[in-house]
Amino acid sequence: MRARRAGLPRAARATVVGAALAGAVCVAPALERPRGTEWAVLLPLAALYAFCEYLPRCPLLGHRVPGNVGAFFPVLLTAVVLLPPEAAALTGIPGALVGRVRERHAAARRIWHAGQLALAAYAAGWTHVLLGRGTAEADFPYALVPALAAALTLGAVRTALDGWILVVAEGCAPRTAWRGQFARAAGPHLAHGLAGLMMAVLWRSPYGPVAALFVLLPMYICCWVFAQYHRERGAHQATIRALVQAVDIKDRYTRGHSERVGRASVLIARELGMDDSRTEVLRFAGILHDVGKLGVPTRLLRKDGPLTPEERRVIELHPEYGHEMVRGIGFLGEARSAILHHHERMDGSGYPYGLSGGEIPEFARLVAVADAFDAMTSTRSYRRARPVSVALEELERCSGTQFDPVMVRALARALGRTGWHAAVTADLPAGRDGSGRDASGNVHADVAGVTADAARAAQEPVR
Repeated sequence: MRARRAGLPRAARATVVGAALAGAVCVAPALERPRGTEWAVLLPLAALYAFCEYLPRCPLLGHRVPGNVGAFFPVLLTAVVLLPPEAAALTGIPGALVGRVRERHAAARRIWHAGQLALAAYAAGWTHVLLGRGTAEADFPYALVPALAAALTLGAVRTALDGWILVVAEGCAPRTAWRGQFARAAGPHLAHGLAGLMMAVLWRSPYGPVAALFVLLPMYICCWVFAQYHRERGAHQATIRALVQAVDIKDRYTRGHSERVGRASVLIARELGMDDSRTEVLRFAGILHDVGKLGVPTRLLRKDGPLTPEERRVIELHPEYGHEMVRGIGFLGEARSAILHHHERMDGSGYPYGLSGGEIPEFARLVAVADAFDAMTSTRSYRRARPVSVALEELERCSGTQFDPVMVRALARALGRTGWHAAVTADLPAGRDGSGRDASGNVHADVAGVTADAARAAQEPVR
C-alpha cells in the first residue's frame, strides 16, 4: 500500500480500520473456542509463515531473500485445507505484523496487511469447506477442486482489496486499479494452491510436518528466480530512466515528451494485439526514440532561430547516434530499430536511410505516429496543445505518404476508448508567446520529432 506524502486520506484510514475490525471478527471464534488439535497445526504454520515474512528484514540475510513475491502463500493455503476458516484466518496475522513494509506509515501498512490476509484466508477457508464437504485432502483428484478454488478465492480477495486501497489512498481510477490484476493473480495462486494441498497431504501423512516443509523448497527457488527477474527488470528501468533524464536535461524544450511517446506507443501496440513482451519493448522504444540527441550539440537543440542546412543535417544524425548508444543493450531488442528509423517516411523521403513502406521496421512506423501525435497535442509554455481530434485529422491526412495508415487507425481507435491526457512540459524561458515564436519572430526549433507535413498543420516547428 502506498501513501500520499501529506498522510493517509480519511477514506484510506477508514479502510485500514475496517479491514482490521473485519479480520478480528473472522478470527474471534478461533480464539473463543480453542481446540487442541487445531492449535497443534495452527501454531507451527503461523510461526513458519511469520519466519518466512521476517527473513527479508533480517540484517544478515535480507539482501539474499526475495520479499513480497508470495513465496510462502502455500503455508496459508495449507492452513486453509487443514483448519476451519476462522483458524486459517489467524495463521497469517503474525507474519503480516512482522513482515517487511515501507517505512512511511509502517504501522498502518502492517495492520492493513494483517486484515487483508485474515479476510482472504477466511474467504478461502469457507470456499474449501463448501466445495470439499465429505472430501479428505488425500482423496485425489476430488481434493483438487476445493483446494484450487480456495487458492483462487485467496487471490481474488487480496487483489480486490489491493485495488480498493489504491483507489482510496492514491486516488487511482477503479478501472486502472483492477485492470488485468485478477488474470495475473490467477496463475501464481493456482500454483500456490497445488503446493498448499501437497503440504497438507504430507502433514497428515506418517512422515509428518517436517516432510511438508520440503514442498517449500522448489517454491522458494521459483520465487527466488522470479525475484531475480524483477531485480533485472528494475535495472533495465533504471537504465532507461537515466538515459531519458540525460536527454531531458540537455533539451528542456521537450521534457516529458519521451514518456508520453512511450505511453502512446503502448496504446497503439495493445490495439494491434501485440503480446505483453513486445509491448514492453515498444514502450522502451517510445521512451528512448530521441536518446541520440545526447550526441547533438546543445547549442543546436536550444537555438531559437531557424536552422541552417548544415545544422539540420547535424540534427538529423540523432537517430544514428541513438542507435549506436543502445546497440549493446540487449534487452531493447526491436526497440533499437525504432530508434534508428522513427524519422523514415512511408514515401521514402525521411531519414536517415530513406526507407519506404514495408522496408521501415514495424516498431519504427508505430513510434513515428506516437511521436508526431504527442508533439501536436502537448502543451508547451510557448504554444497551447492542439485538440486530439485535430491531431488525428492531420495524421490521417498524412497517412500513406508520411505515416503508416494501420498505425494511425489503431491510435484513433485506442484514443476513442481511453482518451488522452498530455502533461504540461517544463517551463521555457521568457520571451515566448502563443504563436510559438520567440521575441525576434523566429519559429522556435522544437526537437519534437514531428515531420514536416504534420508540423505545418499543427504549427509545430520541426527539428
